[in-house]
Parts: sequence; structure tokens; C-alpha cells
Amino acid sequence: MKTTNSDKWPAFAKLRRGRRVTGLRQISARQASDWKNSASHTPTVVGSIVNRQSQIVNDRAFTLVELLTVIAIIAILAALLLPALAVAKVHAQKTQARLQIQDIVTAIQNYDSAYSRMPISPAAQAAAGASGNFTYGSTYQTPAGPQLIGTPVNGLVLSNSDIIPILMDITNYPNTTIPTVNTNAIKNPQQTVFLNAKLVGDPTLPGVGPDLVYRDPWKNPYVITIDLNDDNLCRDALYMTSAVSTGGLNGLILQSDGTFTSHGNVMVWSAGPDGKVDPATPANQGVNKDNVLSWQ
Repeated sequence: MKTTNSDKWPAFAKLRRGRRVTGLRQISARQASDWKNSASHTPTVVGSIVNRQSQIVNDRAFTLVELLTVIAIIAILAALLLPALAVAKVHAQKTQARLQIQDIVTAIQNYDSAYSRMPISPAAQAAAGASGNFTYGSTYQTPAGPQLIGTPVNGLVLSNSDIIPILMDITNYPNTTIPTVNTNAIKNPQQTVFLNAKLVGDPTLPGVGPDLVYRDPWKNPYVITIDLNDDNLCRDALYMTSAVSTGGLNGLILQSDGTFTSHGNVMVWSAGPDGKVDPATPANQGVNKDNVLSWQ
């Protein structure tokens, strides 16, 4: 009997399916073997990765020598920077003092323009006498020890608290009923605030303290000199002397009476960063050199 293609097809298909199943079984067996081998090596691979990460961390960490080196460099830079910061601070304080001094000068001049007189107490007016000048001062350190700088009033020197209440229109001392020289606004009837200065609650701080003394950035009272006889020549208690202003230092002018004066009706100055003055040393030397002056 002759065999046709249709008779051969079932046998061929069966053979083909058998080969496919055998191939799949072989592939599955191979994959299982590969997985088993991979699983057997997993701890080694993981351990290698962990070791590598640990090595990377160790490579990135600072050694003790490196840390000490960095600390030493920072210390050196700080040592170099601190003096510069100190200089910058002093410069800023001098700038602040100049601004405050100019504010005082302007306030006194504006008061004079408003009232045609100077903001001064009767005691200061009487102490000025024939000289026609009065210096509000304080006690300052000198090479010879503490010394009063200013115009004496019965053996004492009046501080600028005798003038600041008038310029700031303050009638009583802060938080008290104690009257100032401007009690009942007698010295400033228009109650004009000619001077805006910072009020502070501690007499050891810069600014206007509870004692109404106006202190500079270094906590020392400002020295204020006023010309009272309208000759436009101001004689400061310290700077009018030849020992301090010899040769006309800082632009002061020698007068026939041997004193040095400034053109104008007001002189204001600060003892500067060191807070010291020396009546026996020229203005451009020693402790006088750093003083901040309104006429300089």
C-alpha cells in the first residue's frame, strides 16, 4: 500500500513534539545548574562587594595626621585674621564716634540758631567768666594718674550731662522725679529734640546713660567746649595749651594770649580707643594721638 503525506503527518508531528520537550528539559536542567552554581558563589560575591565598600570608606577617611594638619592650618588662619578684625572694629568705632561728635556739634549750633544763645546752665555760664569759654569734661587717665579735664566749677568739672538734657529735651532723670538742668523745659521751652542719641540703662555702656552722660564707643564721656562770648574762637581746656597744640597742631591757631583756638563756637572730642589723654604731650603723639576731634 502506498503511503501518503497525510499518513506520515501524525508521526512527524509526534516526533517534533518529543524533540521540543526534550530541548525544554535540557534548557531547564542547564538553567537549574547555572542557578545552583551562581547561588554557591553568592557569598563570595557579596563578601567581595562589602570588602570593596569598606576599602572605599577607609580610603576616604582622614588620618589623625591629616586632621591635626587641618586644625593647625585653621589655627594659623585664625591667628592671622584676629588682628585684622580688631583693627576693623577700632576703625568702625572711630567712624561711629565721628558721626556722634558731628551730631553734637550740629545740635548745639541748631539750638543757638533757634534761641540765639548757647545751651548752658547758669553754673557753667558763671564759671566761664571772662574767658568766654566753657569745657564740659570728666576725669581721664593720664600718665601721671587720673586727672580732671574741663573747666572747674567749685573745684569740680561738669560732665556733658549738664548740656545733653537740654539738647534732647529731657526734664527729669530716667525713671525718677529728679529734675535735670532742663527742668520744666526751662532751657528748651519749644521742647525741640535737637539731638537724637541712644539711651542706655547702664552708665558703663556707650550712649546716653541713666546719669545722662553721653559716652563714646569706648565708654568715655565726650568732651564739649562752647564759645560763650561770640568771638568765634573756641578754647578747649586741653587743646588750648601750648604743650598739646604746639605749632598749631590739628589746625588750631595761636592767639596773642598764648592759647590755641579753633574757629567756630563748638569743639567736641573723644579720648579715643585707649580712653587716655596727656596734658604734657603734643596732640599727635603718645596717648593723644588716637583722640577723635570735631575740628580735625
